[in-house]
Amino acid sequence: MTRDIAAIRHRILENPSLQVVLYQPEIPANTGNIARLCGAAEIRLHLIHPLGFRVDDRHLKRAGLDYWHEVDVRHHASFETFLAVMDVSRKLLAFTRHVSTPYTDATVARGDYLLFGQETKGLPAAIRELYPCYAVPIWGRVRSLNLSTTVGIVVYHYLHQMGRF
Repeated sequence: MTRDIAAIRHRILENPSLQVVLYQPEIPANTGNIARLCGAAEIRLHLIHPLGFRVDDRHLKRAGLDYWHEVDVRHHASFETFLAVMDVSRKLLAFTRHVSTPYTDATVARGDYLLFGQETKGLPAAIRELYPCYAVPIWGRVRSLNLSTTVGIVVYHYLHQMGRF
């Protein structure tokens, strides 16, 4: 039975429903929350360096991230190195507060990449100009949503759209 579960898990991780890409994340708690979501939903997580924190065993344990081994995390030294290994048959969709097109207008397919920027700066303009960009609407007077909240909204919307639940 355990071997069957491992085989299913391996197959899912080799063909993830979606892939979350964090561009130079700065806040470990946000990345931890997003990693937990990715582990729960069997989504691959890509981290574009440099990171604003360390992900060695000691720091992960101190932060209470005891589920890190359950997450399919891929590290990339830069955005360019990420692009070099990205599956070009999949789309890359970017999310930013600098556009008015809502995330609900995007159509995703299995394996597509969802790119999110830094907590304090977002995505660089050069990246926003190259890829389709979408936003989670904000009606109140706050400047932005928390990164992990935004990722959760977007990911679960697309999983629902794809028929995962």
